[in-house]
Amino acid sequence: MRGAAVTSAAILVGEGEASASPVSPGAGTGGPGAAGGELNFTEGSAALEADRTVVTACQFCNSNCGLRVELRADRVISVKGEDADPVQRGNICMKAPMMVDLAHSPLRLTCPLVRTAGEKGSPDSVFRAVSWDDALDLIAVRLLALRDTGRAEAVANRTSGRLPRGTGSLVARLFALLGSPNNTDVGPVCNDSGGHALRTTFGLGNFTNGYGVDGATGEEDLASATYLLFLGTNQAETHPVTFDYLLRGRHRTGARLVVVDPRRTPTGALADEWIAPKPHTDLALVLGMLHHIVAAGLHDRAFVRRWVLGFEELRRHLRREGYSPEWAAGVTGVPAQTIRRTAEEYAGADRAAIFCNAGISHQLGAFDTYRTLAFLAAITGNIGRLGTGCNFMHNTWPGDLHLPPLTVKAPEPAVRALPVGPDHFAESILTGEPYRLEAVITQGNPLISAANTGRVKEAFRQLGFYVYTGLFMEEAAHYADVVLPVCGGLEFDGVYMRRDDRAIRWQEAVLPRVGESRPDWEIWIDLARALARNDTRNPPAYWNDAFPEAWRDYTNLWAQFVRHTPGMGGMTEQRLRSRTEPLRWPCPTPRHPGVSALYRDHPSWYTAAESLGAAKGRRFLTPSGKIEIHTEPLDRSLAEAGHAALPVFYTHPEVTGGHPTLAYGTGFVTNPVNPQAVTRPVRLGVPGDGTVHRDFPLMGMTGRPSVVHFASVTHWIPKGEQLNGVRLLQIHPRTARGYGIADRDLVEVESPRGSVRATALYWPGIREDTVFLPNTFGPAQLVGDAFGGPRYEAANTLVDDRYHDNLSGQRAYKCFACRVRKVSP
Repeated sequence: MRGAAVTSAAILVGEGEASASPVSPGAGTGGPGAAGGELNFTEGSAALEADRTVVTACQFCNSNCGLRVELRADRVISVKGEDADPVQRGNICMKAPMMVDLAHSPLRLTCPLVRTAGEKGSPDSVFRAVSWDDALDLIAVRLLALRDTGRAEAVANRTSGRLPRGTGSLVARLFALLGSPNNTDVGPVCNDSGGHALRTTFGLGNFTNGYGVDGATGEEDLASATYLLFLGTNQAETHPVTFDYLLRGRHRTGARLVVVDPRRTPTGALADEWIAPKPHTDLALVLGMLHHIVAAGLHDRAFVRRWVLGFEELRRHLRREGYSPEWAAGVTGVPAQTIRRTAEEYAGADRAAIFCNAGISHQLGAFDTYRTLAFLAAITGNIGRLGTGCNFMHNTWPGDLHLPPLTVKAPEPAVRALPVGPDHFAESILTGEPYRLEAVITQGNPLISAANTGRVKEAFRQLGFYVYTGLFMEEAAHYADVVLPVCGGLEFDGVYMRRDDRAIRWQEAVLPRVGESRPDWEIWIDLARALARNDTRNPPAYWNDAFPEAWRDYTNLWAQFVRHTPGMGGMTEQRLRSRTEPLRWPCPTPRHPGVSALYRDHPSWYTAAESLGAAKGRRFLTPSGKIEIHTEPLDRSLAEAGHAALPVFYTHPEVTGGHPTLAYGTGFVTNPVNPQAVTRPVRLGVPGDGTVHRDFPLMGMTGRPSVVHFASVTHWIPKGEQLNGVRLLQIHPRTARGYGIADRDLVEVESPRGSVRATALYWPGIREDTVFLPNTFGPAQLVGDAFGGPRYEAANTLVDDRYHDNLSGQRAYKCFACRVRKVSP
């Protein structure tokens, strides 16, 4: 089949791979079976030749692949990649066809449900079907009752990455009118810390460079890199199509690929060098690299002199703290010579690009680690140029899409928001600190994603009122008082997924909505109208004017975003529909090409920067207009929460070796990077004692199971469970044999928080002191039953929810002390 290949990135299929049969090689080949031809049994078929093609996009990762879905008699007969997109080049991975299976699943929620009996959390809970108006009125009455008794802050929402773009803006608008500050997003579960570090250092919190050609100059951006430094990112499995693009560029430029990860992933298998530090010690590794670059004078003197504030302070800090490669080797387990060589290669490369993902974000020092990586790019001049940058994945756009100002005065919240991140919901519900939540709405599944899952279950059992919105009766739905069905990605027009490099594309509806399901933006507009029906304090116009009925049509809603969001004036629906490749923000006018490399010394960037509020000719969007490694105002701002502009080393207390860690204060202060919220201040450098490792000698990490899965949704698709329905614990053979564990034994992984089961997989490409436990599995995923697969408790049962980045809210999924033992089947 044309384009059929198991590439170095993942199983990527060209446009014929997802079809019911191979793609035609074109006219004149002599037909099926002719010499040099390719077999095709659909051409000319009355049943299988498409009569309609719909242009849409994949929902499953931030590669944001364009899809051409072919139908016959309104039934999908093939899913193909977009050939005319030069980054995608027709490729899709195995997940794209699963979107059709998602739409046709008999397990989909099809109508609103209200709890009538059963203990919260029990799979025997009983629900009855109700109308949308009845369900939304019930929700509205409960929310208004809390507001009317002076407890609006007791209402919270958690959004999800699966939402159509701009839904979060509607949620924020509704919560502003309600008077609650607790509208949270998925960022603290995913990758907010990288965005905060980028914004603090450069002025914008976004992935700095672009896949494909820079529209302003016609030159390649990230494919022109000559050095690729990957830390904690397994792109072969998480972003296979854009990774394939990088590999094609590497083939042309001869770029060196260095992968830093405690385990050898499919990405590491392709690297020129795989470096395996202890989990949660990347901060030490990067500090050691910085020390060597500065001490050896390998930095870009001209760039630093013109564009960087705080370099001398950084030099003194690295020397004073003794962050040499030898020191870093003692912390990370990576030889000092390797650290020096990596630093020299990065600093000496013509164009060096850094890529990071959840492996860095899911550390309790995530913000400070990302800051040091930004310093690495800044002092070597690897920012604001094509083929370089700090490409911290999922720090994407669009995020804050703006709507017209409210025409009424919204109430001032009585208190600041809870500490950033939905994982604090459990703390609030169970302890009342700093105040108690009484009603929660989620567009995700906290019973899979939240740390210390057992504690979260207890919190949701005690929660007074819970609304779950989703596709299936997932784990969290069994705790809900109201369940609302949402549409899948093929069931609406609009902008859904986004590419890491700030790029979006318009997608068309392929299939009708399943049952009575509604897209998320409609649900929030309809909830506002239910609030208008039931509010005895404000007239209906208070809500209805803020949520016009016309916005239920996404075309009208998107036009509002384009009109009111800085840097977005050129991203109209018409322009997006006319393109075969996505369009990158900022793009301030219809004639602007969009920005590939942020901060580039080029007229197209300065025009975009002005649209974002920068003074004319200002290159960086920081207060100073320069890269800010250290300034006194920044240092003072971070100090209140226990941090500093120049990070010091600390790590998780469950990292072996007794390294410096942190302690959390008992009170709350304003969060300096999220000033709408409070946070607990920390004290850094607290000595670690390592006592936990007397009983739990190993370090565990969680992460995505394979290229097959995206979050938990693909576990509800038969193909997903067929290919990867068994949770495989990656453990080094020597470690496993030391515990009497054979390859493929059933094992129990236990931490101080609880235990879960998995199947042992001998994996020599992992540190002997570390095990890797795939997440996204959950006990409600009944699809695997057909394959005889077990139901699994969530991997995050093992993770300690106390330990988190107090600035970004990120939980420390990448290290937990554990032990492993063989169990009987």
